[in-house]
Amino acid sequence: MKTVTIYTDGACSGNPGPGGWGCLLLYNGHEKEIYGGEAATTNNRMELTAAIAALEALKTPCRVALYTDSVYVRNGIMYWLAGWKKQGWKNSAKKPVKNRELWQKLEAAQARHNVVWHWVKGHSGQRENERVDALARKGAQEAAGPAKPGNAP
Repeated sequence: MKTVTIYTDGACSGNPGPGGWGCLLLYNGHEKEIYGGEAATTNNRMELTAAIAALEALKTPCRVALYTDSVYVRNGIMYWLAGWKKQGWKNSAKKPVKNRELWQKLEAAQARHNVVWHWVKGHSGQRENERVDALARKGAQEAAGPAKPGNAP
């Protein structure tokens, strides 16, 4: 089984607003960057989408060390998901879990792999995290479309 290291990040300009996600996949000296965005979304949706996209990009089952700066994603997949499912997709406040369809997609994407989830502090100078942050911001910028006159960035 191959061992892959993945870094993911999501970004949003406004929350909700135009958002983007970015991933860096590292395997045996090779690197692959992927990113994308949506015109109207939230930061949490982009964080989840980044992890989903990265895991879905793997063609065969792998051992994965996945690094995210999102406590929401890491804690959700590691600790909260089983309880949400047991409670009929309700959170501890008995409210419907937000982003349910993405959590289900993430659960399915990780099922093929042996994933160890890691948290990395965002915006702390960690090289790979800074790279995926730049990819996420690029995705958000592209999703927002061209700047309009008088609305300079």
